[in-house]
Amino acid sequence: MHKKIKISLGLFSICGLLLFLILISCKTHSLKNQNKSGFVKIFDGKTLNGWEGDPTYWRVENGSLVGEITPSTLLKRNSFIIWKGGTPADFELTLDFRITKAGNSGINYRSEELSDLPYALKGYQADIDGANRYTGQNYEERGRTTLAYRGQKVMIKAQNETTVSGSLQSKIKNNAWTETTITGSLGNSDSLKSNIKSEDWNECRLIVKGNRLQHYINGVLMSDVTDNDTVNGKLKGLLGVQVHVGPPMKVEYRNIMIKQ
Repeated sequence: MHKKIKISLGLFSICGLLLFLILISCKTHSLKNQNKSGFVKIFDGKTLNGWEGDPTYWRVENGSLVGEITPSTLLKRNSFIIWKGGTPADFELTLDFRITKAGNSGINYRSEELSDLPYALKGYQADIDGANRYTGQNYEERGRTTLAYRGQKVMIKAQNETTVSGSLQSKIKNNAWTETTITGSLGNSDSLKSNIKSEDWNECRLIVKGNRLQHYINGVLMSDVTDNDTVNGKLKGLLGVQVHVGPPMKVEYRNIMIKQ
């Protein structure tokens, strides 16, 4: 009789300990994921499911979305792999990227796909390059060109009428849109550059709400644009990442998460 009681008490103690460990594990897991609340993974790290691009340049490797140009596959124009899961309007995007020294890439958002060219996007871009000359700035692909250099807080002026291609070009100088006002400084471009790791993994975070577009690298705000141009600006559109015309290069993206 006493042996049975002792065994029962022993089992009860073991069960209690197991329950305690499970509760601790759940709490720890919850804390780890607290900052990712509401974020959805849009790249599974294994396949290109949900993405569309030229397989000559895009593949999955070691859990990363890889874009690569080789000496035998040099580009005549920029090429994108496009997320086909929607056309985000207001959102936050986080991902890690790594790019070779000669590389040139970027994250396009609120973009439109060109009907006459495959895998080509037009729209806002969080610029990324291996030399970190442009990384963090806001550049509009096939549009108004540079909207804000790294370190700038910019307001884009409203436009009163539909801008045709010719007049659009007349408002671009030195590959930058001239219809802007610099409203503040986020820091010196070279000082901000010191926060970006060369040929190593960096975290990029985009906060896009209404007409305000913020680009962060490794937690540091690199550019901040308020776009009052309702003629040329966009409030929703496609998301994609780029391989750029130039020498052989490799760019890798991983942990791609979005919250809408």
